Amino acid sequence: MTLAPTIDPATASAHRRRNRLHTVLLGIGAMALLAVTAWSLDGWRGVLWAAFGGAMSMMLAARMSADMVLRLYGAREMTPASFPEAHRIVRLLSERAGLASMPRLYRVPSRMMNAFSAGTRENSVICVTDGLLARMAPREFVGVMAHEIAHVAHEDIHVMAMADVVSRMTGVMSLLGLLLALVNLPAMIEGGTAVPWATILLLMVAPSVGTVLQLALSRTREYEADLGAAALTGDPEGLALALQKLERIQGRMWEAALPQGARIPDPSILRSHPGTEERVRRLRSLQAAPGRWLDTGAMPHVAGHSPVPAVGAPRRRLRGLGAWY
Repeated sequence: MTLAPTIDPATASAHRRRNRLHTVLLGIGAMALLAVTAWSLDGWRGVLWAAFGGAMSMMLAARMSADMVLRLYGAREMTPASFPEAHRIVRLLSERAGLASMPRLYRVPSRMMNAFSAGTRENSVICVTDGLLARMAPREFVGVMAHEIAHVAHEDIHVMAMADVVSRMTGVMSLLGLLLALVNLPAMIEGGTAVPWATILLLMVAPSVGTVLQLALSRTREYEADLGAAALTGDPEGLALALQKLERIQGRMWEAALPQGARIPDPSILRSHPGTEERVRRLRSLQAAPGRWLDTGAMPHVAGHSPVPAVGAPRRRLRGLGAWY
């Protein structure tokens, strides 16, 4: 993806180098943890079995089509006739991202504000909930779509699938090792053999460390998708505003479900997404010319024409979607 003229190239390049370095280090760390766990279980033979199991799991994950995700969420396709502006914007962003074909658009009947992508660069989908469609302003909506297209262009779905496989394999190896140690512990004690406490400790903490590495990798890929979205639109502020709105509204919705006075715990190390404040700070640091947007002929939403169907009071019909909200 080439940088839009409203993005500061030096800042964007620095962010990109940091994101890529973090991705490489976290990926190596996760695979090294799996290798050490497998080696402690059965030496080099355990490492080979872990590699074989991971490869087979990745092959199975690659065969899972986006259609399975759509069925899971009950998603319904948004046709060009029902939502023409969104299709035009996604098509333009897909061309800028270098995708061979634009992702198919689907809506998910949910009041939660969310959007996610699935599939591959050649065959991908973007799902948007009714809640997000109802509340996002045009500029914010474009930023969210660019973020999801950046995920597709960066093949983050494959990256996170690999991280998930490595994390799960680490958990399996750890569990097997602990079971074997438990079974053989009486024999080791009776025979006077030293108990490998260091190995047992490693097997105990490996799954937690693997999960932390996986979550850290997910946060890094979110930063990279934010950068990619800013490069596609030339408008980092649009995505920043969308993130702030998501934090404000979703936070209220979750806190309303908790007992009075309770707060949602926010241990940053256990989040799959980075903190909104840091994401917004990074996005705004990219702006080279505040207030300057892309050409209005290229981006219809800049000219003031909303790609988002108008929404009235609850139980009114979302025009263009043909669904109740």
